[in-house]
Amino acid sequence: MILSRELRSDWTIASKVIFRFIALYFLIYILFMFLGKGIFQSLFAWIGQDVLHVKGRLEYFPTGSGDTTMAYVSLFTQTVLACIGTIIWSFLDRKRPSYNQFFYWTLIILRIFLIFFMFSYGFVKIFKGQFPGPSLGRLLQPLGEMSPMGLAWTYMGHSEGFNMFVGGMEVLGGLLLIPRKTLTLGAFITVGVMTQVAMMNFFYDIPVKLFSVHLALMALVIFLADWKRFTQVFIKNQTALAIQYYKVSDDKLYKNFIIGFKIIAMLFLIGSMSWRGYNAERQYGDKREKPVLYGIWETTTFIKNRDTIPPLLTDTNRWRRLIISYKERANIQVMNDSMTRTSFIVDTTNAKIYIDSKRGVDDVLMYTLSGKNHDELYLEGVSNGDSLKIYLKAKDLSKIELTNRGFHWINETPYNR
Repeated sequence: MILSRELRSDWTIASKVIFRFIALYFLIYILFMFLGKGIFQSLFAWIGQDVLHVKGRLEYFPTGSGDTTMAYVSLFTQTVLACIGTIIWSFLDRKRPSYNQFFYWTLIILRIFLIFFMFSYGFVKIFKGQFPGPSLGRLLQPLGEMSPMGLAWTYMGHSEGFNMFVGGMEVLGGLLLIPRKTLTLGAFITVGVMTQVAMMNFFYDIPVKLFSVHLALMALVIFLADWKRFTQVFIKNQTALAIQYYKVSDDKLYKNFIIGFKIIAMLFLIGSMSWRGYNAERQYGDKREKPVLYGIWETTTFIKNRDTIPPLLTDTNRWRRLIISYKERANIQVMNDSMTRTSFIVDTTNAKIYIDSKRGVDDVLMYTLSGKNHDELYLEGVSNGDSLKIYLKAKDLSKIELTNRGFHWINETPYNR
């Protein structure tokens, strides 16, 4: 085997060179990940501009994307540094017979990194924070207008059970990476889970491609370190003999300390991430408190400056729907189906609504609720200098197929609509 967790006194030249590159590559990756936005930002900008001559945005800025121009410049830099470092290291340390101790600690670093992020991504799915259910605005968006990422988010967000399953598999992979006895199994599960995530990121254009691939590769390195025994059992139908691992110490006190530390760290991670996920799900996830006027409000009459505006599908100003999914913001859909997101602060005491205007100040609309189930809404006020009177009717959300179909054990025929 090229790399193995087995204690070996003499490594082959190929094993030593490959280990040096892998160790440098992933250690530099982790270093750049945590310090790249600060210490190395100027270096990356210089490399991108003067060496690679790229035209992308060569600075770090608030974004949900992990596949920015700077991320690819960082990837290029770490690869070059790992190659150069491997050559220099191989020349200066060419007489060393093995790297058992260094390989052990490299795997420890990779395990800690993987465990943290497998727990992070797992619990954010178990508590459904990463993929909340489709918003009311999303339910009204035509499928053809969704981006591939938007479609993936809608697909994942629809099912709480599927989120819990996927998140549970990620957490399981992280848990099994903690004990040495289950390390190979944990790496095997993590490779499978993260490969699926990476493929979803690639084929749905989700900008976490580089990160997910690196998580899968880290798990693969750990798994391949015990590949020989895996193939003996699962492929060759042979008995896998026990091997001697590298041990930092045979002291019983040290062993008990490590076991205790792992248990405490595991409980801390599970507890803190569960608490964070529980609160996040109730702050902005599916279990959040619904805002006042929550729902899809369809315009029945729209009066602007005393003129009743007909519902022409080419009109870019007449409201078609008012969509309120989240607190203090709303979407206004006009007749040509384009949507505008606006702040939407409801003062229930004075029955007032404050919304953004194009003039940079808040406009005020008075609101009145009526109807049997408070399903009729009347708005009156001034917006963007125009006097408005708008009559709206609440859409019956129980009739939306996607969110109300539910689960059925028995289906005599496929219900594919």
